[in-house]
Amino acid sequence: MTKNRETGTHRVLILGAGYAGMAAAIQLAARGTRREDVQVTLVNAQERFTERLRLHMSATGQRVAELSIPELLEGTGARFVRGWVTAVDADAKLVRIDDDRVLHYDTLVYGLGSVADTAAVPGVEDHAYTLNSPQDAELLADRLARLGRGTVVVGGSGLTGVESAAEIAEQYPELDVVLLGRQEPGAAMSPKPRAYLQAALARLGVRVLSGVEVAKVLPDAVQLVGGELVAADAVLWTSGTRVSPLAAAAGLTVDERGRVVTDAALRSVSHPDVYAVGDAATIRQGYGVMHGTCQGGMPTGVHAAVSIVRTLDGRRPKPFRFGYYHTPVSLGRNDAVVQFTHPDDSPRRVYLTGRMAARYKETVTASPWPTYGRMKKMPASGAFWPRGGRFTRGVR
Repeated sequence: MTKNRETGTHRVLILGAGYAGMAAAIQLAARGTRREDVQVTLVNAQERFTERLRLHMSATGQRVAELSIPELLEGTGARFVRGWVTAVDADAKLVRIDDDRVLHYDTLVYGLGSVADTAAVPGVEDHAYTLNSPQDAELLADRLARLGRGTVVVGGSGLTGVESAAEIAEQYPELDVVLLGRQEPGAAMSPKPRAYLQAALARLGVRVLSGVEVAKVLPDAVQLVGGELVAADAVLWTSGTRVSPLAAAAGLTVDERGRVVTDAALRSVSHPDVYAVGDAATIRQGYGVMHGTCQGGMPTGVHAAVSIVRTLDGRRPKPFRFGYYHTPVSLGRNDAVVQFTHPDDSPRRVYLTGRMAARYKETVTASPWPTYGRMKKMPASGAFWPRGGRFTRGVR
C-alpha cells in the first residue's frame, strides 16, 4: 500500500460512524495505530452516535444513553472529524467536507449508510416523520406527546415498522395506531413466531392493514392505491431505504440502488483502494446479497479493518464470509419475539417469545458497546471475526 510522501504514514479515512464505520475505526485503530506508519481518521456529521436499534424508543419519549463518538474512540489513537461529506474524488483520493475542507487518503472505508426513502411516494418528504437520526426521533416524540388522542399511521410493515407501532401503542394507549404495508407483519418468520407477533400487536391495539400500498401522504391522511383514505394525525415512514448519491458521483461502480459494488474482500470493484461496508455496499454471499442490519454491518467493518492491516503487512485480504443468526423484534418494553435463522436468513424452527425474548433483544441491542470495548483492548494478534452472524475471538 502507498504512503504519504511527506509524513511517511498510510492515511486511512473512514466515512460514516454507524455500526459498520465505528467497528472499522476501532478495530483498525486498535491494530493499526500500534504502527507508527498508520493514521486513522473517522468522519461523521455529528458527534453523537446514532443507536438505530433504539430510535423507536426515543420516538416515544423514552430516554436512552447519549453516546459520544470521540469518547468511544478515546484511547485508540484514531482522529475524529465532525462534518458533512459533500464530495468524494476517488481518482484524486480526496474527500470534501462542508464544501471548504479537504481530507486526503491512501485507503478509504466508505460507510455512509442508508436512510428512509422519502422520495419514492409523494408527500412523504413533506408530511411524514422518519427515524433517520436521534433528532428525527425527538421530533416525532414531541408530536406524539402533544397529540392527546388521534391516529398515528406507521407506513411500512417491516421490522422497524412493527417495533415502532408496538412501542407507540404501548407508550400511548389512548392513540389509535395503524400499521400498514404490502406484507403481513413478520412475513419472513415461521408460522408460530409470526402468529405470536401478530397477536401481540392485536393485544396492544395496533390495527394492521396488510396487502396495501401507499399512493400519497397528505397533511391529515394517507391515501392508498385504489383511493381509500386512512385518517392520520401523524405519519411515521419506515418503508424502504435509499443511500447517498456520493458513491455514484465519485465514479465508483454502484448497483441500481447506488450501493458500492464490492469484491469478495469488500473492496470496490472499480477502485480497490476503497472498501465499502454496511448498508453502503452491495455484498454478495453464496445465498445472495446481504441486507442492511447491525447484525451484518459490524462484521463488514471489522473485516475491512483486518483486510487493510493484512495488506499493509504485505498479505492478501481474505474473502468476507457471513451468515445470519437471528431476527430479534421488540414488541414494547417487556415483550418480543426472536426468530433464529439459517445463515441465509431463512427461519429455523427455534424461536423465543415473551419476557425471555425481550431480555435477549435487550442484550443484543447493548452488545456493540462491550464489543467495541474489547476491540480497543485486544492484543495485536487478535480480531473479532464474524462467523455465523456473531462475533467470535480469533487470530488472523
